[in-house]
Amino acid sequence: MRIVVAGAGAVGKHLAKLLSREDMDISLIDESQERLGDLDANYDLLTKVGSPTSIHDLKDVGIKDADLFVAVTPSEAENITACMIAKQLGAKKTLARIDNFEYLRPENKPIFEKMGLNQMIYPEVLAAYEIVSSLETNWMRYHLSLCDGKLELCVLKVRNGADVIGHTFMSGYYDHGAYRVVAIKRGQNTIIPRGQDEIMPEDTVYAVCTQENMNILRKHMGKEVHDIKNVIFFGGSRITQKTLQNLPDDMNVKIIEPDRELCYQLSEKIDNALIINADGSDMEVLKEEGIQDTDAFVALTEHSEANIFACMAAKRFGVQKTIAEVENIDYITMAEGLDIGSVLNKKTIAASYIYQMLLDDSVLNVRNLTSADAEIVEFMAEEGSRITQRKIKDMNLPNDTNIGAIVRAGEAILVNGDTQILPNDMVVVFCKNHAIRQLEKFFQ
Repeated sequence: MRIVVAGAGAVGKHLAKLLSREDMDISLIDESQERLGDLDANYDLLTKVGSPTSIHDLKDVGIKDADLFVAVTPSEAENITACMIAKQLGAKKTLARIDNFEYLRPENKPIFEKMGLNQMIYPEVLAAYEIVSSLETNWMRYHLSLCDGKLELCVLKVRNGADVIGHTFMSGYYDHGAYRVVAIKRGQNTIIPRGQDEIMPEDTVYAVCTQENMNILRKHMGKEVHDIKNVIFFGGSRITQKTLQNLPDDMNVKIIEPDRELCYQLSEKIDNALIINADGSDMEVLKEEGIQDTDAFVALTEHSEANIFACMAAKRFGVQKTIAEVENIDYITMAEGLDIGSVLNKKTIAASYIYQMLLDDSVLNVRNLTSADAEIVEFMAEEGSRITQRKIKDMNLPNDTNIGAIVRAGEAILVNGDTQILPNDMVVVFCKNHAIRQLEKFFQ
């Protein structure tokens, strides 16, 4: 498969690096040699200095043979124009990063299809949705609805005293059928649990369950629900603005933003928050703004270090729920080790959605779980596919995979080794990043 990525910014670079691990022909084009750096020397991809809206440069990078053209420069207009040109020059599919939510409305899709845009993505909106979900399910680090809401992926940090601690998976403790643990993150390692494994304090647990059984999971993991009414946002970024558009009306919100001019702009756009011109990483400022009485603290500045530090400070003041935007991927593991709460990275969120376009029709959905170096994937079991031929325990699946549940005729069912997957089952699989291509073969 041949893929051309236009824009060597944060999203473009991460996507190109992610795809370079696959057996694909990847080209990255950008007008700045500085942004391209030495990516072609360190990763299996080609780089080209050029304009994504130049017909000459697109032809030179081989656009006529591209299966997918992805335009993720900072300019919405440039991305749309580049996709229009790329489509006319022969690219089979195109995707543009945009900044206008109106373009994503279903009724507008035919307009952009005619222009040559097959897909559009707005990373800040996707990140905002994740923040709202995280505040609603505040006893979890991360939460993801699967199979059209029939199943939930719940990611939790387990503390001392939780009921699940000390029980091996073959002990019978987990035979309740309420949830299925598909992975454990312990330090730097992601563990696919086998019979002799057990959950330990400070583990991050990845579990699949139905909405009806989420309370059972919560109690077993020793977690409590906290009523969130007072929220402080550090940084008035576009993600902050999009998040506020989706928050319940009964939340009391403050935005602490150090840029005075941006504060003026926010005051004209936002009517459901108090805007404060100050540094949200300053302890005295946090005290003055009532951090002690705050239920949730969300740090969304463009500086990962400031976001991490501010969340650490909020935790010291007793804030139950903290969320930090950490755009430097190298910092994510460190941030989680500091126990700052939920970590958000819009590059990986966007890359997951784009990656979806590269997989076979049997893959219904895939989401990258950066903290675990893994993915949660929804497959459709096709008639005659290998996965339907034997029980799960006899399938000889790749080691770094774990099937969590299926949805059959609209009913969610947790699986075990004796489960037989049938044609047309929706199958939820947790797998390490390198295993997804091996898994595809079982579902074809």
